[in-house]
Amino acid sequence: MVKDSGSIDVLLAGESWVTNEVHAKGFDQFVNWGYHLGAGHLVQALAGSQFNLTYMPSHLALRDFPLQLDELQRYQAVILSDIGSNTLLLHPDAYVHGKPTPNRLKLIRSYVEAGGGLIMMGGYYSFQGINGAARYHGSPVEDVLPVKIQPWDDRIEVPEGFAPQVAAGGVGHPILDGIANDWPLLLGLNEVECKQGSGVELLLEAPTDRGNRPLLVVGRYGAGRSLAWMSDIGPHWLPDTFAAWPGYSRLWRQALRWVTGAE
Repeated sequence: MVKDSGSIDVLLAGESWVTNEVHAKGFDQFVNWGYHLGAGHLVQALAGSQFNLTYMPSHLALRDFPLQLDELQRYQAVILSDIGSNTLLLHPDAYVHGKPTPNRLKLIRSYVEAGGGLIMMGGYYSFQGINGAARYHGSPVEDVLPVKIQPWDDRIEVPEGFAPQVAAGGVGHPILDGIANDWPLLLGLNEVECKQGSGVELLLEAPTDRGNRPLLVVGRYGAGRSLAWMSDIGPHWLPDTFAAWPGYSRLWRQALRWVTGAE
């Protein structure tokens, strides 16, 4: 694939987890550990594009996510995906050693206000998340997003699947340009509300038993731009069939062009 001109640096933080399984076989048992990365589909979708992606898994972001504005501004866009707010708040210097450290949620707000681009992808540790544990409601990150985050467990599970629907604001929007209206099924999303404001645009909706819910919303904050995608970027809410669909790669390349002002 030919690489597009004009390289754009993007930081993806999150999308990793560790599992601990107990296997019981009659009298005997053993423990098995596993380490998993969840951004493979997005990494593949951006390969060979103008986007130079730095993938910082959650356990590394705990320590290595930038602490200073000039460090964060090395990137034209930041993606938060399935990474709870505690991972960004509790740097080891603060949590382990009891030392004051910069508040990285406030740092992200300053970053967008100064012209940076922010994307939050949905998931169990995005927005408010499972059992409300992602805890972005009322945070500085919510300030810059184009959606209001609920103060409770905000997951909407749709195991039977739903097909995204283009909202009025999505017609002719550059993020959806050239994407055929044959969207594959998604299996869930985070429940949010669109903020009111001239810069907020609802592009995609999710038809559910609770009525249509925002699925893709964009907005502006200060000199920057933000985007909220309420479903996942991979299983389980986003099946492999969705990631294999030609519109998947086009969607995220065009979303990054928009959020960085490169469109």
